[in-house]
Order: sequence, then C-alpha cells, then structure tokens
Amino acid sequence: MAHDPAISSSALLTRRDFVTKASRAVAAFGFPALIPSSAFGAKGAALPSERINVAVIGLGAQGAGHLLGGAWTYLPGGYVARPDVQVRAVCDVRRERRERAQRRCHEVYAGRFNQPSYRDVAAYNDFREVLARDDIDAVLLALPYHWHGPMAVMAMQAGKDVYCEKPIAITVGEAEAVVATAQRYNRIYQAGTQQRSEYGGKFRLACDLIRNGRLGQLRDVYAYRLPGAYFPRASASGPVEAVPEGWDWDLWLGPLPWRAYHRRVGGTPGDLLAGDVNWSPHHYDFLLWALNPEPTKPVEIEYDRGRVRYHFANGVRVHSDEYPGESTGGQGGACFVGTAGRLAVDRDRIVSYPARLADAPLPASAHRQALVTGHQDNFLDCVRTRRSPLCHAETAAANMTTVLAGGVVFGLQRSLRWDPAQRRFLDDATANRLLSYAPRSPWHL
Repeated sequence: MAHDPAISSSALLTRRDFVTKASRAVAAFGFPALIPSSAFGAKGAALPSERINVAVIGLGAQGAGHLLGGAWTYLPGGYVARPDVQVRAVCDVRRERRERAQRRCHEVYAGRFNQPSYRDVAAYNDFREVLARDDIDAVLLALPYHWHGPMAVMAMQAGKDVYCEKPIAITVGEAEAVVATAQRYNRIYQAGTQQRSEYGGKFRLACDLIRNGRLGQLRDVYAYRLPGAYFPRASASGPVEAVPEGWDWDLWLGPLPWRAYHRRVGGTPGDLLAGDVNWSPHHYDFLLWALNPEPTKPVEIEYDRGRVRYHFANGVRVHSDEYPGESTGGQGGACFVGTAGRLAVDRDRIVSYPARLADAPLPASAHRQALVTGHQDNFLDCVRTRRSPLCHAETAAANMTTVLAGGVVFGLQRSLRWDPAQRRFLDDATANRLLSYAPRSPWHL
C-alpha cells in the first residue's frame, strides 16, 4: 500500500477552520425565518456551534445501532438522540438501509426541533460524496471488514475524525496506513474495542489486578479465540445470482478482487479470511492491555494442530483456546494464570481462584488505568479537545497486527517469528507477502 502524499498545512482541519466552514454551510443551506429555540441550545440541546457534525457510513445492524440505538452500541437512542451531535448524513451501498436510516433521523429531529418538515439529513450511496462535505467533522464507520482500513484512511485524508468498528484492518499494510495517516493528518481515531471502557469496568479492573501483580508471576493466558487475517482462497461455491435491486455491488466489493454476487458472499466474504477477525480483536486487545508486552521484542507464534500459541519475550504464553474445562458461553474474554492463581473475565463476570484475588481491593499506591466509562463519549470528547482517545490508532494497530500475524500463522499452518517493531515476519518471504494485497482499481491508497 503506497504512502500518502506529503501533508500541507491546508490539509489540517483546525477548530477555526471548522467554525468558518460551519458558518459558510449555514449561509449556503439557509434556515427558515423562524428558528426553534432548541437550535439555540434550549431543551438541553447544545448550541449549533458546539455540536459535532457526524456522518454514519455503513447501516447494517452495527451501524444502525450506533446511529439509532441498539445492542452492542451502548448509547441510548444512538447518535441521533445526542444533544451534542448533529447527524448530517447517512451512507450505505444498499438503498433500503440508507433510506430507512434517513427517514428515522428526520422523524427524531422533526420532534426535537419542532420542525415537522425537517429534511436536513442527506442519504448517500457513495461515501466519497460524504467525505467531500466541508460541514462534517467526524464519521462513524461500520462496514464490511475489507472496507474498514481503506475508508478510514480516506476519511482522515479528507480531514475527518474517525470512529471505526473492528477489525480496523484485514492486513498489516492497512493497519500501518491507518497509523501513518492519523499521525500525518492530525486526526482523532478511535477503534471500536469498547471492552476498555464499557461493561461496568470489569476489563479495566482485571487489567489493574494483573498489572499490579495480583496473580504473581504470569505464565499463561487463554484468549478463547483464534486470531485471523486476510487470506485469499478459492471463491465460495454457490450459484451466481442477480444483485438485489438497490445494491451497489461494485462499490460494496471496493478493493477486493471482482467476484459475482451470491448470498454466501453478500455479507463479509469469509472465504477470503483465515481464523477470526471479528471477535478476536476485542479479546486480544484486552489481553495485550493487561500483558503490556515489550513492543520491540520478537514473538514466537506457534502453530499446533489447528490452534495458535504466542510466546512473548517475558515468558508469557497466549493460547488461542479455552482454559481447560472452562467455557465463557460464546462471550469470549480471557483467562490469566499465574503463580498465585487465575483470573477469568468476560462481558458478564470477573472471577478468580482463589476468590480473594479479584475481591480484595488494590492498595491506594497501585497503578491504575485511566477511568473511561463510555467509548463513544470518549471519542466525542477527544474530537472537541484533540486529546488522544482510549484506543487510538497506534494502540489499535498494535492489537490488530498481533491478531493478523497469528492469522497468517493459522492460514499457513506453520510456526513463525514475528517482529512487532518492524511489523514483519523474520526470515520468511512467503509469510510477509500476506501482510498486504494489491487492491482493485481505483482503490489504491
């Protein structure tokens, strides 16, 4: 994946630029002579100049949940219900999804602003039209996996801050491009690995206990999930079907090689992946947070009869499997085993053996991770303040490249040595060729 062109000062969207552009947008679009009091901040709404203008791109279950409220989105009513956010655009390559989302946004805003004819949320098929708008500050991306990395890069190049669902990338090359672009364009980037901030702080507590030595010398971690990576295979079998009406199939494919439509690849084409790139980024993100491994030391990644095992330089082994005799019932999570006992955590519970390891409070002198209680709140606060979010691009890429390296090992079915500093395998050209792929024209970044 090619590097971006050198940045110029005009490419950065400063707060002053935003206010200027927002003022121009108001002048361009115009407002009715009678403006409701809510537009001036009444009824708990923020002033227009203080609202963050947002577009949601990708309106399947996850994207629609972020927009309107739903499971796994942890935001009652979604973005459209927030008084500090103005949803300006929705975008999806499937017409029925974008029209349904647009209609619901108009209903919500019509009631809030007491404007029955409210129609200021635009609906787009092509995300490039969204990125071209000067009045949009941030985008939320909830897309097919192969679009997350490329679209995040393009959004940041266009001056937008980005909240991106996992996986943030399906190749190491894409993850590197995300980091480089966020740094070059000075953009806020938050990955959707919300276990760092949600679920009543269970994962943060587990991280604090482990980092403060509650388990003694840490020996083994059971991650419950296989890592995964982009790993082209023969196309899934199935009859070629007509593309459903209102679906831009060519744009849905984007950088992937061309393939005819059929329902088995109409979601995310699993035949192009090895292992798990869906759940594993959540749980490897957490375990790396707790382990805090040396980022410059090579990692031995072992393949063993359909499972992957990481050997970190500090002596800790990470198993892509359940702790013997223990299951989380599909919730994922991790189990940490040390010389003083073990601790297991998932989204529903945190338990330890013996129980006192998790129950006894840490001393006042213990080092604790930053207290963040809302992943979306953290992102939006950082858009305003320009502080670094909890799971910024560098953190997200360190997690994702660990997952992807293990996915290559799983796909090749042989052990490899991974250099996290260089983000390359040591002495294995075949494996390194799987760290990126040639995207279909015109999607070269």
